[in-house]
Amino acid sequence: MKRRTMGALFVLTVLLGTATAFYACAPQLGARGGGDGLAMTRESDHFKDGKFFNPMETPIQESFWGSVVSFWKFAFTDNNRVPEHPLPFVKVDAEAIGQGAQEELRVTWLGHSTAIIEMDGQVILTDPVFGKRASPVAFAGPRQFNEELPLSIEDLPAVDAVVISHDHYDHLDYGSVMALEGRTARFFVPLGVAAHLERWGIDKERIVELDWRQGFTFGPVTYTAMPARHFSGRAGLDAYRTLWCSWVIQGERHKVFFGGDSGYFGGFKEIGEKFGPFDLTMIECGAYSPYWPLIHMAPEQTVQAHLDLQGETLMPIHWGKFNLSLHSWDEPAERVSAAAEASGVRLAVPLMGQRFTPAEAIPQAAWWRQVPDGMAQIVANAG
Repeated sequence: MKRRTMGALFVLTVLLGTATAFYACAPQLGARGGGDGLAMTRESDHFKDGKFFNPMETPIQESFWGSVVSFWKFAFTDNNRVPEHPLPFVKVDAEAIGQGAQEELRVTWLGHSTAIIEMDGQVILTDPVFGKRASPVAFAGPRQFNEELPLSIEDLPAVDAVVISHDHYDHLDYGSVMALEGRTARFFVPLGVAAHLERWGIDKERIVELDWRQGFTFGPVTYTAMPARHFSGRAGLDAYRTLWCSWVIQGERHKVFFGGDSGYFGGFKEIGEKFGPFDLTMIECGAYSPYWPLIHMAPEQTVQAHLDLQGETLMPIHWGKFNLSLHSWDEPAERVSAAAEASGVRLAVPLMGQRFTPAEAIPQAAWWRQVPDGMAQIVANAG
């Protein structure tokens, strides 16, 4: 018995030691905050006792019991959360990115919250996640539905600006940032996130770190960090140590709202009154749940947020790539489409990789209903 106890203690010690070493040394976990933005962080009016906070009470889970039930359901139920077949997509013509009439606004959705925005002569990349998993490790965590992406990061052309909403793994990917290091003029991040990038070797002169309602003009485009109702953290013990935000991207000709992650709140109306109308709003519509109703929006709230923002065209994001909640993979698209139609909202639902101009004909076909039988025709029509 004593020998068994000693053996168990040895195994436990090794496991704890390995976990501690990984937590302390793994670069993908990021930094612990600080860097040059530390002084600004301490002065922020929504930072207290070492943590950022939302402008209204926003628990991550509805209740402890709810978190237990949601974990059980996530682990042991299916509910069609992962498509049975690869999803259709359009291969991106990388050479075309940044080319064409500069007075046009063009958008290419790459899945989840990653998109290429071409506006006012700049190429802008949002929340770049090109890795196969939204996770700090390669062997576990949410895996992307498709093996192949519409555009590999190696083929991505030079980018003027990378815009990051917060530091969760499905929005800030270590491998993607490292691959972009030599091809990006500026990284725009909320307070505290610069420390992650600096640890990964990004030149701090190319990082613009902003608090809510602060803006920075780079060439013809102004990037303004605005509030969102969410949270942050990468290592389990660092929740709320960095800020989360939405972005107003305003050029001389066009204006885009990129929402990142957020529960519904009155801030959308505030942003709309100050900056609207927007040519395009990119707002999350997936990963919602009744067990965490305040940190992600239901699709009907996505449409209401778009109306609050005074948007002209809505492109729903944060769906179609990872299994992050209890709903079926295509439910967000169905519900947001129904809500948009009921409210008279102009909705763009492109295939991943499909490049379009919001001012012209927008992709509206319900392609998710035709998987897998009609995939070839879907792609042909999109091209």
